[in-house]
Amino acid sequence: MSLYRIGDVTKKTGLTADTLRYYEKIKLLPRVSRNVSGIREYDDKDISRLKFIQRAQKMNFSLSEISDLLKMRENPQKVRDEVRLLTADKLLEVDEHLQSLTTLRNELQLLLNLCQGSEEGCPIIEGLDEVE
Repeated sequence: MSLYRIGDVTKKTGLTADTLRYYEKIKLLPRVSRNVSGIREYDDKDISRLKFIQRAQKMNFSLSEISDLLKMRENPQKVRDEVRLLTADKLLEVDEHLQSLTTLRNELQLLLNLCQGSEEGCPIIEGLDEVE
């Protein structure tokens, strides 16, 4: 099994040293072993766990949800329903966010079109000044 120092892990994962220490502090990462000099030594299992965390973050899971997923990861067959429920909830959140972004995109496109066709004033500024 390979051992990696914190600098090696930052290069492998793109995470900062502060982030690695934080993950250990909040127990997303189990206490990392240290050599006799007290320097952290990460192993392949730690790297795999960090990559799992990064993938889950890209899917918009919160650190709390990721903590739950990591616990579920230990015995996926036993917690399949819980994982499905958590993922279904996350998908619903993403769909709602997409709907908001689509509305925002349409409003910005409308303002841009109005501005391009306007001879005077600025519909973008006027649109932002409007109070709902």
